[in-house]
This record gives sequence, C-alpha cells and structure tokens, in this order.
Amino acid sequence: MIYKIIRIDGKEDDITSQTFSNYADAYDLLDKTYGDICCSDADYEDIIYYDIVEV
Repeated sequence: MIYKIIRIDGKEDDITSQTFSNYADAYDLLDKTYGDICCSDADYEDIIYYDIVEV
C-alpha cells in the first residue's frame, strides 16, 4: 500500500508531494514537523491541517 499526506484545504506543498510505503513513515514526518507545537503555542488560524490517506 502507498500512503500520501494531503492538506485539508486541498493545496499542495513539500509535504504533500511525498509518498510513503507505510502509514507510520507518513505519521513520523508529520510528528517530526509539527509534533513539538503545543496547544498554548499554536495560532489555530495559521495551522495547516493534514490527513494521511491510502492511494
């Protein structure tokens, strides 16, 4: 199975251009990129939301 990260708003970026051979690799990239953002640090209007889908 192949997995892809998509943006909820439908736009493309460096993260959405990648494909992954398993869900865990896609999740690890998002965690590495955004995992250190704490709720109190977040400006919710500026956060890009992603989802991991099977393609």
